[in-house]
Formats: sequence, C-alpha cells, structure tokens
Amino acid sequence: MISESQNIKNIRAASRLMVRELGFMNQSLAATDYPPSAVHALLEVETHGSLTAAQLVQILELEKSSVSRMLAKLIEAGELEENTSADDARAKLLSLTGKGKKTVQSINAYADQRVAAALDKLDPLTQETVSQSLSSYSCALKSSRENTEAKFESNFKIVTGYHAGMIGRITEMHGGYYAREHNFGHFFEAKVAAGLADFSARLDKPCNQIWLAMVNERIVGSVAIDGEDLGSHEAHLRWFILDDGCRGSGLGRKLIGEAMRFCDEQSFSSLKLWTFNKLTAARRLYESFGFELAKEWEGDQWGSSITEQQFTRKSSCNC
Repeated sequence: MISESQNIKNIRAASRLMVRELGFMNQSLAATDYPPSAVHALLEVETHGSLTAAQLVQILELEKSSVSRMLAKLIEAGELEENTSADDARAKLLSLTGKGKKTVQSINAYADQRVAAALDKLDPLTQETVSQSLSSYSCALKSSRENTEAKFESNFKIVTGYHAGMIGRITEMHGGYYAREHNFGHFFEAKVAAGLADFSARLDKPCNQIWLAMVNERIVGSVAIDGEDLGSHEAHLRWFILDDGCRGSGLGRKLIGEAMRFCDEQSFSSLKLWTFNKLTAARRLYESFGFELAKEWEGDQWGSSITEQQFTRKSSCNC
C-alpha cells in the first residue's frame, strides 16, 4: 500500500502536470485570446444562463475589482451583455451575446477534444475510475478549503499599525522561508530587517500602512503598503509573507485584499511590487488582484542571482 506521504507527493506532481498541460500557465486558454479567469467566467455564465458580477466573484473566488475589470473587457469585446434583472431593477444580469455563445462553443469543443484525446490513451475501466476519482477529489478540495477558511476566520484577526516584536517576527518568517526554499542568506534577512525598521518609523504618515494577521496574539502573516519610497504618488507593496502553517488557508488573499482597499482609498496612481520568477503561487494571487508583469531581468538585489520581476497594478480610480 502506498503511504500517505507518497500519495500526497504523487497527487501534487500530477496536479502540477495537469496545470501545465491544460494551459493554465499561459497568458491565454483553450485556443482563445483570453486569460484563464475570463474563460472560466464565460463558461460559468453559460452554465447558469445569467449571473450578476457579485455571483461571479463568489464562484471564481477572485477579488471584486479584478472581476469588474475582466467583465468590462468581455462586454467591450462583445462576448457578454448586461441587462437589468426583471426581478430586481438594482441588479444587472450578465449573459452571453451571440458572439459569446460561439466563443463558448469553441472553448467546449477544444476542451472536449483535449479530454477525449487523453482518455483515448486509457482502457474503459481506467477512464471511468479517472472520471469518478477526479470528481471526488475536486469536491474534497472545495470542502477542505471551506473548512480551513472557516477555522482560520474564527481564530485569526487582522490588525494594522506597529506592534511590539513585529520587525523581528516578519524578518524571521522571511528569513526562514527564503533560506529553506531558495537558499537566500544573511544578506537578504538583514535587508528585510533594515527595510522594516525604516518603514516602521514612517507609519505615522497616512500613505503608509501595514497589516498583520494574528492567531492567539502571534503574528502569522503580513503585508505593507509604502506610499513614500517610490515617489510620484506611486505605492509599493512590501513584506507579504505567511507563516508556513497558514499557506493555502485564504489568509493571504484577505491580507492583499485589505491592502488593495487601502490603495484604492488613497487613489495612488499605481501600485508596484518586486519579486522573482519562482514564486508562482504568489504571482497567481497578485494577478488575481489586477497586477501585470511589467519587466523581468537577471539581478541580485536579494543576495543571489535570480530572475527578478516587477509587477504593476494601475489605479482603479476613474476620477
């Protein structure tokens, strides 16, 4: 019998392979010009007949502002139309246009062909096993996430501003994670500590803020918005980190969501962050909030030679 740890390893490896093979690492999906989130939105609208933007936010589990921007692009492209609900004049229902129906037809045909081609490599009994097992596993994933989020929501709180021990604890989380996962050393840890010390002295400025996730009065996550260091009314997202036991809980999305609301309230011209190309989970989270890759280069600002990246989120303010 395969051990539990080997099962986990095998499933994780298979999941990564499926993500790559199905095209979710690409800028567009299912032989369209649209990113995965837009393709999923079109498929959900087709499945339900019509949906509100708020319902799509819940189904796709994306930030409201990201969904709003995506829907505006799909409406502009003629894929979706928005009409007033007959039951509630305040609600706007999204439905597929004629063009949208043809696009979804093409998406379904492409996806069906990919699945059929893969199943053709398996015998009938294995095909049925794969179908049933994937359905069971996907439902279990959803249930696990909901239970984890409910548990964390009842135990954690998010606070703002300086808290005693903050600099050391955030530095500890950064130093431990990046040394273990990416071989960063004392140069990186010292840089984190020095930057936090400088920033903490500037938290009295209204354009600067830090959010700390606390469980039983212990810091388990952080993110900060520095509204000063870039100038030109641009903001800098810094020190986003989660304790090892909190990854995958939805806590990171809540922290980033708080920071995005602050940025929108401050009406910064743009928001930037610096990272590197191996942090794929963080990148997906950033992109779900509207960040886009602006540039990429080989650098060593964290003490090791890596492919550094800079992401930018434009202001959502239309004033």
